[in-house]
Amino acid sequence: MNVPNHVAIILDGNGRWAKAKHMPRSYGHVVGCDNLEKVCYVARDLGIRYLTVYAFSTENWKRSKDEVEALMNLFRRYLKRCIKSSRENEMRVRVIGDASAFAPDIQESIRALEDFSKDYDKLHFQIALNYGGRDEILRAVTQIAQDAKEGKVPEGKMTEEFFESYLDTAGIPDPDLLIRTSGEQRLSNYLLWQLAYTEFYFTDIAWPDFHKPELIQAIEQYNRRDRRYGDAKEETNV
Repeated sequence: MNVPNHVAIILDGNGRWAKAKHMPRSYGHVVGCDNLEKVCYVARDLGIRYLTVYAFSTENWKRSKDEVEALMNLFRRYLKRCIKSSRENEMRVRVIGDASAFAPDIQESIRALEDFSKDYDKLHFQIALNYGGRDEILRAVTQIAQDAKEGKVPEGKMTEEFFESYLDTAGIPDPDLLIRTSGEQRLSNYLLWQLAYTEFYFTDIAWPDFHKPELIQAIEQYNRRDRRYGDAKEETNV
């Protein structure tokens, strides 16, 4: 089958999955985080080169104080643990979004993980933390305006490629396939610029139950799509 070069995933349904099992929402996030590690190994083995996941949006700060604090503590553990999976997967990790909103120790863990993994290229893994598509575009426009004011933007330079160089995903190809778990069928402010030509796949399965068979099923459906828009991204035959 043709494996998409870049898969983006909205990791949805952790809290509802836990509630269905009469467990606190935080339990769902922990299990979902563990599953994310497993899916990274699966993605690498399938030949996916880029994997980008929506882990915490700019809107997620509106959740209850207890849930947000539980998520912050989960990020603290995961970012440190991710160094091990980065080494084993030969996986470069980048965090996209506005990390400045996080506590200093989380920001330092992000920097340490990105620096540790910067030379790996077997799998490029992007984690969207405090990320919103509109926020990303506004930050890009603000920076372009500032650079233009300082004379750093040559006249006539505003092309798609130039604009993309200011996005969090600069240097990363656009996703070929977007997967959203747990039944919702909306983008939720995710990669609004980058998903212009992406194929969408929605499943009722909650993220903690989304494993290798479900990923393969999503790729198989992607293979049945007619990709004729003119600039389909590179795919890997396996």
